[in-house]
Amino acid sequence: MAVTIPHKPTSMKTPKMVSSRRHARQLALQQLFRLEFDQSQNHDIEVIRTGRSASPEEREFAAQIVEGVLSHYRDLDQLINQYAVEWTVDRMPVVDRNILRWAIFELLWLPDIPARVTLNEAIELAKRFADNEARRFINGILDHLLREEPRLQSKRTEMTS
Repeated sequence: MAVTIPHKPTSMKTPKMVSSRRHARQLALQQLFRLEFDQSQNHDIEVIRTGRSASPEEREFAAQIVEGVLSHYRDLDQLINQYAVEWTVDRMPVVDRNILRWAIFELLWLPDIPARVTLNEAIELAKRFADNEARRFINGILDHLLREEPRLQSKRTEMTS
């Protein structure tokens, strides 16, 4: 009797890849947080790329997020202001607004990352760096954006399938 072993598609992420990307997102969040207070670092992404606490892949993904957030800063903040009912970016805690910035950047400009992954990762980082209220707040804004933003139609479709 022959036993067939299901073929694992190469596009599936392994647990190590997920945790690796989570670590990269954490590095990006830390860098975005620092940039809020130390403008002298400005756009120096090499701080991330040359760090020793991460693999080269983690550092590169973190740098991609930071560069993306910085290059789309105005659009990201405008979207946050649009979808955060009765809130403005300036009134939000620094961690919350930077989690929202990178999550929205991923949703809009990194099409290979499923929306569900981005939402889960945003909540996980909020659990680690913020409080229960912040988790609900971030989840609510991202959910509202995902439901309403026209540019996210393909990501909405992927969430329902």
